[in-house]
Amino acid sequence: MKTLLPILLAAAVAAASDATPEPRARSFHMEYRATVKEIPTGAKHVDFWIPVPHDDPYQKIRDLRIESKYGDQVATAPEGNAMLHVGIDNPQERAVTVKLSFDVTRMEHVQSRLSGGPKLKREESARALAPFLHPDRLVPIDNQIRAWARDVVTKAKAHTDLEMARAIYNHVVATVKYDKTGKGWGRGDIYYACEERRGNCTDFHAIFIGYARALGIPARFAIGFPLPAGRGEGQIGGYHCWAEFYAKGIGWVPVDASEAAKNPDKRQYFFGAHDENRIEFSKGRDVVLVPNQHGDPLNYFVYPYAEIDGQPFAGTDLVVTYRDAEAPPATGNR
Repeated sequence: MKTLLPILLAAAVAAASDATPEPRARSFHMEYRATVKEIPTGAKHVDFWIPVPHDDPYQKIRDLRIESKYGDQVATAPEGNAMLHVGIDNPQERAVTVKLSFDVTRMEHVQSRLSGGPKLKREESARALAPFLHPDRLVPIDNQIRAWARDVVTKAKAHTDLEMARAIYNHVVATVKYDKTGKGWGRGDIYYACEERRGNCTDFHAIFIGYARALGIPARFAIGFPLPAGRGEGQIGGYHCWAEFYAKGIGWVPVDASEAAKNPDKRQYFFGAHDENRIEFSKGRDVVLVPNQHGDPLNYFVYPYAEIDGQPFAGTDLVVTYRDAEAPPATGNR
């Protein structure tokens, strides 16, 4: 028994060291206050759309409250994005404000199959993946984009979908600068990003998603808000966006190229993970609302959108605040 005990202890230590760590979780309260301001005198109709965060395996929304004089019905588009629509005939006020408040627990999203986790039980069907191979208005898939993408993976000697996605990710992180000066950044225009080699998260992920799709790798876009890593409370100044790609045998793989560029020590981590310091509001580009807007599809949907008498109206304001709470145990699917 004395001989056996050290062996058992060593085996237990080895098993513990090999175990995949539990995903981190963060719980917080958030308020999203949206206003249509300076409504013109004589306006006959105002339409106002607000994105509403959704439940998924990595975030749980609780106690959603909507403060609005004009209705509180939430609709879900066929693509899965939830939203509140307010329609006002003959508005009597110069400003209309709607507030969302809710509690959320966000779980770290780690694709454990990249490090030998449980096998994928079932592949996504070709039909389900098809939309994530289609071009977007500002992320076309043409001969030039295909040529640039092929050049990246050829130089990296990448062959499988996973190898090619990693090569694209490494290329974007290494060659694009996180820089929000000047004009043109922030639209997720792949040609702007490829030519200027700078921009924000939207521009980084335009290249990643565009190159992946050009090589036949399904990829999708998501957008929401970032939270500072330190716990506390405050106002959030702007959005953050990220991406996922699909690899056979693995499933959807999270990536965050812009965070990797800003934090070089986390470059490896952000290929295969999204941290818990974020909340997702919607997925996709060229967003069609419910009911349909009269204007063009939205480039992305994280800010409020308004139309007056059927015309897009830029006079909106948004204030987003958060307050951390104690996080319950994580339960996200890995």
